Amino acid sequence: MTQPTATRRFPLHLHISLLFTLLLLISGSVLALFNYQQTSRIILSSSQQLFQQFRQEVQLDLHNTYQPIRDLLAQLALDPRIARHPAEQRHSLLPSLAQGLRAHPQLAALYIGDDQGNFLMLRALRNDALRQRFAAPAEAQYQLWLIERNSEGLRSRHEFYDAGLQKLAERDNPQERFDPRQRSWYRSARAGDMPITTEPYVFFSSGDLGTTLARLSGMDRVIAADLTLAELNDSLARHRITPSTEVVLFDPNGRVIAYPGTLQQSRPAGSLQPLSELGQLSPSLAALELGQLRRDQEQSLTLAGRAWQLSYSRISEGGPRGLRLLLLAPEDELLADAHRIRWQSAVLTLLILLLCIPLGWMASRLVVRPLHSLLREAEAIRRFDFNYPASGRSLILEVDQLARSMARMKDSLASFMEISASLSAEKHFDTLLQRVLQETLASSKASGGLIYLLDDDNQQLSPSAVQLGKQQFQPHELGLDHYKLHKPLPSWLDRALQAGQAPCQETLSYEQAGDYAPLLSRLQAPRVQLLAVGLHNRQGEALGVLVLLQQEQLDEQELSLWQAARVAFVQALAGVAALCLDSQRLLVRQKQLLDAFIQLMAGAIDAKSPYTGGHCQRVPELTLMLARAAASSEQPAFAQFRPDAEQWEALHIAAWLHDCGKVTTPEYVVDKASKLETLYDRIHEIRMRFEVLKRDAWIDYWQACHAGGASAELAARRDARLAELDDDFAFVAHCNLGSENMADADLQRLQRIAEQRWVRTLDDRLGLSWEETQRKLRTAPATLPCSEPLLADRDDHLIAHNPSEQLCDDNPWGFRLQVPAWRFNRGELYNLSVRRGTLTSEERFLINQHIVQTIIMLERLPFPPHLRQVPEIAGGHHEKMDGTGYPRGLRREQMSLPARMMAIADIFEALTAVDRPYKVGKTLSQALQIMADMCRQAHIDPELFRLFIEAQVYEDYARRFLSSEQIDAIAPESLLARAGLISP
Repeated sequence: MTQPTATRRFPLHLHISLLFTLLLLISGSVLALFNYQQTSRIILSSSQQLFQQFRQEVQLDLHNTYQPIRDLLAQLALDPRIARHPAEQRHSLLPSLAQGLRAHPQLAALYIGDDQGNFLMLRALRNDALRQRFAAPAEAQYQLWLIERNSEGLRSRHEFYDAGLQKLAERDNPQERFDPRQRSWYRSARAGDMPITTEPYVFFSSGDLGTTLARLSGMDRVIAADLTLAELNDSLARHRITPSTEVVLFDPNGRVIAYPGTLQQSRPAGSLQPLSELGQLSPSLAALELGQLRRDQEQSLTLAGRAWQLSYSRISEGGPRGLRLLLLAPEDELLADAHRIRWQSAVLTLLILLLCIPLGWMASRLVVRPLHSLLREAEAIRRFDFNYPASGRSLILEVDQLARSMARMKDSLASFMEISASLSAEKHFDTLLQRVLQETLASSKASGGLIYLLDDDNQQLSPSAVQLGKQQFQPHELGLDHYKLHKPLPSWLDRALQAGQAPCQETLSYEQAGDYAPLLSRLQAPRVQLLAVGLHNRQGEALGVLVLLQQEQLDEQELSLWQAARVAFVQALAGVAALCLDSQRLLVRQKQLLDAFIQLMAGAIDAKSPYTGGHCQRVPELTLMLARAAASSEQPAFAQFRPDAEQWEALHIAAWLHDCGKVTTPEYVVDKASKLETLYDRIHEIRMRFEVLKRDAWIDYWQACHAGGASAELAARRDARLAELDDDFAFVAHCNLGSENMADADLQRLQRIAEQRWVRTLDDRLGLSWEETQRKLRTAPATLPCSEPLLADRDDHLIAHNPSEQLCDDNPWGFRLQVPAWRFNRGELYNLSVRRGTLTSEERFLINQHIVQTIIMLERLPFPPHLRQVPEIAGGHHEKMDGTGYPRGLRREQMSLPARMMAIADIFEALTAVDRPYKVGKTLSQALQIMADMCRQAHIDPELFRLFIEAQVYEDYARRFLSSEQIDAIAPESLLARAGLISP
């Protein structure tokens, strides 16, 4: 029989030749980059040569501008007519000077001055602007300016000539102040024998930018010429290399002499406006620092965010210190050709690559086809689509092996993801343990298993879940007991608890099973394979051990529990299970910690004031009582109120934190038992003033007796005064208690008592704190001794609000509160005049503000989504159904049902509490009658009040928290009628 021919597999290295396309691409890119760099280097080198050529051309232009004028001045200096007096030489020299102006258009004027102050200038009037500037006739082409100084004085005049040197007009200038001997060009020329050139400047008479060339003629005369530099702008513009090239000629002081573009160097005659500075021309020139430039060298630099090539050189022409030439060319414009060559190389490389692609494609078909199939399969796995069909076989050995490995991987991942998802979705700890064991047995094909968990104190290892086959057992049903960690453990169990250890593998026979004998009996197996995998959290701490048992089957190795792939899968699954178990434990502990912290905070608030102890603990109990009654009620108003576990948690937290803002309320305000009490009762200060007045009565008595008065009459007056003071103090002390409402007559008597005076001889500003001293500074100090009222309302009794307590109308929490002008008003008469109770309006606002702080504090906490309603529930227990409550003034429809429950619970607890300093706890009937009135007045929710009465929530609360004296008979129908909920 013929054997089938085995399909031949080819290694992947036979197809490496197909990478030539990639190599071609890399080679083309490297060549293109090399060409670009070389071209850029050549262009930059050429630009430097171009800069040097440009510098030479500018120097030549300047030389050709200045040298003819020097030659003209040398020729004129030899003319013997210059030695004559200006009045005599003007007609003989005028043609020569005019010819010089015509031959050199850049000349503005030629002039001669001598040591006697005589002056002759011939100026060319080449345009109408110059004629208008010098008030010349329209046909005038020249202006002759003559200044003669002699013994008779000074004479100055202007003569105007046409093109044929015919005089057109003449005008004297009697206000002439010009003296050539005072000019710098004259002094410089007289100081030496060499011709001089001044630095460029703006001509005073014409406003043109130029320079003056002068030289000595004879011994006492100087001949000079004004040379304009306007044509230099056009000369520089001709040498621009690129459109954005900056070319500028400037003097050593940075003043611009020539610049192609919009620069205007011509000024009105007589203008003192300075030349433009280099930094005024463009942003790139403004960013340039001249001190860092190297002369006569080219360099690269970055200006205004752009790369430039720079050439900076010095030119000897243009003045005694010469001029400076600066050329800036942007590199991106210089390298435009290099960029074009680079793109051409890239396109050429791409074309070659496109021609080679068909060849590469044809050669790679056998490789790409199976890889594409594997890619689609991998994409399906990435999408967690494990139902995608497996890839076919491939002629390439490595690809074929990869396909089979991927198929096995897909099966393992599918099983692992399914188990992980099911474990992660489980929310109950005990159920999670059972799911872990069930899924692990199913995936490992083990016969049974159990989970050991460490307790919170890591003192013992306890069996928590057991499954044999498909049946689950309680550990005690199989006689499994705890392991004490301080006693020796089985070696395999001890190793599994250690972090980083490999899974432990053991073989147990019935004789060796010990505590596991009942398990082997249930499995009906004389020997089992045991696999123990440690459960560790993210920190590597042991949580417990997962133990798997498999009936030993020597003839079926594929079903062995110790197969490497199966052990690795169980180990990975144990890691996921450990994370899920740890997360569940952490979540439970976090909730326990949060609940303990909340109760700790509520207890601290109650402990802060001995008079409100237990309030923050009783209100949550009463709120939850009412909520449970609403949840079980069939009334339409509560039909939708069926809270789940998360909503119960939110209500529980909100109830416990409903008064957390009280931590910001001073306890001496909450516990204020008398009107004058702050940190202490100020009635003692007033008592001392009465003592002073009584002492003054005795002093007055003895002084009158010493003066010879009748002792009997004085004694009677003294006793009457002492009795009056005792009675007045007793009245003030009674008012301080606040146990009764103050009548108008009582207020009037307080006012009369306050008007009595006593004498203070000590400075009341000594020994005070900085803050109290600042309040004292509001008024000027009194001259001692001084008389003061017996009961005072002083400016220093007024204490301003803290800036953090100020609330604007558009505050983000929507609070609508009437804030008093002062945080505290500790005026004695003001406090004693409180009509009811012991609190002033400022103190009542401060106490009421605890709910504001509660909302602000809770809004800042990062509650998870299911607890986002906590601030609204906790912060609404002082709101009223008609919108007159605080702090937001919400109406009933704007409040959630739990928030309305909180309001009823808070009111009932406050009415029945026996730990308040300002009242006694009311009986059940009294408290419920008050709440019925509040229900009729739309202060509390009517449906909840009805439920509160009908479900007898008050009765359950009374049995737990009220004294027997407070529990009296209740008439529910009477209360509901009083509340307006049923007809009387």
